[in-house]
Amino acid sequence: MNIFLVALIAYLCGPFAHGQVDQSKSGGTLHTRRYFYAGGSYVKQGSSEIAHGQMYVEHLVPAKVTKDLPILFIHGNGMTGTNFLNTPDGRTGWADYFMSQGYEVYLVDQTTRARSVWQNGIDGNLLTFDTYTIESRFTATQRYNLWPQAVLHTRWPGNGSVGDETFDAFYSTVMPSLASAVEAAELMKAAGSKLIDEIGPLIILTHSQSGYIGWILGDSRPKNVKAIVAIEPNGPPFQEAIFSTTPARAYGLTDIPISFTPPISSAADLHPVAVSDISAQNYTCFQQSSPARQLTNLVDIPVLVVTSESGYHAVYDECSVQFLVEGGVNTTHIRLQDLGIHGNGHMMFMETNSLEIADGVVQQWLSETLVFH
Repeated sequence: MNIFLVALIAYLCGPFAHGQVDQSKSGGTLHTRRYFYAGGSYVKQGSSEIAHGQMYVEHLVPAKVTKDLPILFIHGNGMTGTNFLNTPDGRTGWADYFMSQGYEVYLVDQTTRARSVWQNGIDGNLLTFDTYTIESRFTATQRYNLWPQAVLHTRWPGNGSVGDETFDAFYSTVMPSLASAVEAAELMKAAGSKLIDEIGPLIILTHSQSGYIGWILGDSRPKNVKAIVAIEPNGPPFQEAIFSTTPARAYGLTDIPISFTPPISSAADLHPVAVSDISAQNYTCFQQSSPARQLTNLVDIPVLVVTSESGYHAVYDECSVQFLVEGGVNTTHIRLQDLGIHGNGHMMFMETNSLEIADGVVQQWLSETLVFH
């Protein structure tokens, strides 16, 4: 028996074969990998054409697939699909964990970002997060104290500041993103819907800015979206919070139309009203006026919203959940501290206990909510 075969047998009989969570020192889950592009179209340029709006997709298939629903991971603003491959300090990422549980995994780079090309003169303006934004909102929030819960942050690996090896590795992954949420939503709806048509029934896992993409794709392809896991999804309804109070998400949790019952002719038909005002936290919760219209195509899709103890979403995720619940969506809201999981922030899937959250929160909910064949 050759050395490679001996090593392969040892690998397949090792901790991953039994679904153990501690994979930080492992070589990862045995899998195959391919990439392709979803969506896009040709647009005129001079006397010829160029491709526009296509989305990079990475498909990872574990050696042993035991779940018939793959997971589509969609990263947040300024990020790419690399978020879920491994952590900035080199530990196993969520993609690997879920493959170890038998799921096929799809990772994307959102349209116009990273390996999904931004076309000069066709796509809109870009913005990039500077180091202050990353430190104060994500990696070292306890030092900046921009919202009350920020001081509770303890889980980022390293000190979260420029010059720290882990911070520098993470900041190197930050990419320019479209400034217009409407443009981003329209492009992701087009490419994401085509991707779902190709994959078939699946689970969508979103983070932060991509939260609205989950609602849009669930609305666009309700028969094929079997569950949505939203890690601190973009919100709250109708207006920004914490860092500004500008109007946003005219359709509640989205910037472009989704389906309501009774139908609406424009966003104004939702008649948002303030239901609470927390002036000290620069935040007002708005909801639809009563009786709330139902979110027609989302009502049969189970949703999990996960909120950290110290991230800025701890201030207002409850308002986003209220919008979903009043819209008839079967929504479970888990605050990590309620499970005894403390110190996490907005980038929980990169933090020191990331696999504990993947296993004890997300996978636990999926196993209790869905029937796998």
